[in-house]
Amino acid sequence: MNQSIQLKNVQKQFTGDGIITPVLHHLNLTIEKKKFTSIVGPSGSGKSTLLSLIGTLDQPTAGEILYGDQDITKMNAKQLANFRFEEIGFIFQQFYLLPTLTALENVMAPLFSRSVSFAKKERAIQLLEQVGLANKLHALPSQLSGGQQQRVAIARALVNEPSWILADEPTGNLDTENGKIVFELIQQLNKVKGCSVLFVTHDLSLAAEADRVIEMKDGYIIRDSQGEVPCFA
Repeated sequence: MNQSIQLKNVQKQFTGDGIITPVLHHLNLTIEKKKFTSIVGPSGSGKSTLLSLIGTLDQPTAGEILYGDQDITKMNAKQLANFRFEEIGFIFQQFYLLPTLTALENVMAPLFSRSVSFAKKERAIQLLEQVGLANKLHALPSQLSGGQQQRVAIARALVNEPSWILADEPTGNLDTENGKIVFELIQQLNKVKGCSVLFVTHDLSLAAEADRVIEMKDGYIIRDSQGEVPCFA
């Protein structure tokens, strides 16, 4: 499956100590398949919250999120776990590599408890070769640079060939040179492999290279380079 994502009147609130904090307000948005879409905005604008909802890591307070005709807000925990595994690859600012596993083992980690139709080890080796780490298969995270660790994380995100790559500030912990390398790798996945990409970033120069730029502020979409009119319901 590789169909567009639709958000219909999506809202998100957090509640703590009896206080309700609105984070996202009545978002209506269509994100096209096979496109590279960047999401920008200041800290606290709702970018990461939006990505976590789209990625099924959290549930909206109200509204619908559809992948094609599948409403992920109606799925139970098991259905969500299977959907996430089959359709979505995550790349985060923190690498989240397991420190006692090698690069190869970290890439294979999402497959440990899964039955798949391909050879797990061969797939992981191929992906590490694609991200330029053929000589680091047996290195531990502590033996890798930040840029190399992020490339391992990218390979891990791709191990089940997901339709969507969701990247939350993946260059945030990297220097400019390594950030550019990581961005170009994700760009290549979009252009060559046809992966649909949602890329959250503070780096406006990187965001500008996307097919579409969505700007958020205070839980609203305030600008969309595709020309959709923001809704301030």
